[in-house]
Amino acid sequence: MPQEVFLATSSLSENVKRVLLVDPDEAFGNVLQEVLGEAGYSIRQIQSPNLAVTEIAASAVDVILLNLEFRKDDSPEHLLRASGELPFAVPIITFGWGKHAASALSLLQEGAVDFLEQPLDIQELRFAINRACRGADMARELAAAQKLLSKSRVIGLLGNSKPMERVNGVVLKVAGVFTTVLITGESGTGKEVVSNAIHRLSARADKPFVAFSICSFPDSLIDDELFGHERGAFTGANQSRRGRFEEANGGTIFIDEIGDLALPLQAKLLRVLQERTVERLGSNIPRPVDIRIICATNRNLEQMVREGTFREDLYFRISVVKIQMPTLRDRAGDIPLLAEYFLHTFAKVHKKRHRSMSPGFLTALSRHSWPGNVRELQNVIERSVVLANGHERLGVDDLPQELQSLSISDELPAGTFHESVRGFKRELVRSALSMHGGNKLKAARELGISRCYLHRLLNQLSVMEGVGVAVELQDTDGDELPEDDSPQNIASTGIFRQSTRIA
Repeated sequence: MPQEVFLATSSLSENVKRVLLVDPDEAFGNVLQEVLGEAGYSIRQIQSPNLAVTEIAASAVDVILLNLEFRKDDSPEHLLRASGELPFAVPIITFGWGKHAASALSLLQEGAVDFLEQPLDIQELRFAINRACRGADMARELAAAQKLLSKSRVIGLLGNSKPMERVNGVVLKVAGVFTTVLITGESGTGKEVVSNAIHRLSARADKPFVAFSICSFPDSLIDDELFGHERGAFTGANQSRRGRFEEANGGTIFIDEIGDLALPLQAKLLRVLQERTVERLGSNIPRPVDIRIICATNRNLEQMVREGTFREDLYFRISVVKIQMPTLRDRAGDIPLLAEYFLHTFAKVHKKRHRSMSPGFLTALSRHSWPGNVRELQNVIERSVVLANGHERLGVDDLPQELQSLSISDELPAGTFHESVRGFKRELVRSALSMHGGNKLKAARELGISRCYLHRLLNQLSVMEGVGVAVELQDTDGDELPEDDSPQNIASTGIFRQSTRIA
């Protein structure tokens, strides 16, 4: 029998999951490839754990399936250590008969991610592989986050998503030139941080950066705050005072919420842009200023121009270059990076020891809609750091209540091995049903399983207690698995007759 069997027969696409099967039975590998090959999995078989150590060092593998029925001279612990020493650890799923439960528990403590009891359920196997791959992807994102943290000093510009790459590209281009910039986007997306980045990258970096928010002052005080006043200009003006424009002379002024500026003050701002001078209240002497003006708003200025509530000439003056800030929903891939940054920052600020984040914690962060964007994420991480319990990692219990329901527990339930696995499955299913309001079709899609397999889990695990269920299942849109995917139905096709190790 050859020591290595190549079971994939075509070039792999980016979505194919590369599975390394460690099993001495070549026929079993052929069965798995026949069953899983068309579903987006490529099976590569190695006969022993010792040989697999060399294989994972030389080839790209997404997940390892390890049969616990191996010879005495083979070392699964050696394979686990070798996987953990790679730049990105390859997740290992073990499988075997009931007699292997004790060995499985030992390997789980060594770093294996799952144990499946034979005969294997094909849907459960797919689910385990997909979950292991998602966990590995998240670990890679965190590693990339930690690598980038040491290279960046600007919170809002952290991220390697395409929307943030576009923002970074525009920032680098406009920083070296003297022009006005309009930054738009929802509240909390980091508009001020980006304006600060433009200033720091410009030739004015050693000059003042003055930030001013229109919403922070009543209309009656904005004129004085921006332009200043002379002594005796109004009751109580006992001495002259410089405004924000003069304070920013030589540097950059950032005016936030420009869409809330009253029309009379819009005219005065337009004059500053045209003449590069300011006049204090109580004076008609123009004072020259050399400033770069960056404005920001979460309002639709184009619509305001059409409605007559914002001056068209001012709009064109302040929007020579426009930067649209993406929402956190549009750059969800950056969440681990930002969370890791805030974790480091607030652990230092509050003199707390640095903790890592558990998979459940990160899962909840990735599923939240983040209406408050980066600012909301910042607040959630700070709260978690301050109120965290004594664990080594931030877990689901350290999150605000409204986020806890978006994840699964970080801990397996107490009891025997099989009770723990059963409890873990029950919690996964309950979480998916809760997330989708009891709709079983959507819950099945969330879990990556067919609705028939979900029905079996509901019956086996008694999940329906306390879970509101929506109306009966709707028709699928064509991407659903076969209506009857029971082991008996699948076996009747002849696919599994070759092996009794798959139910």
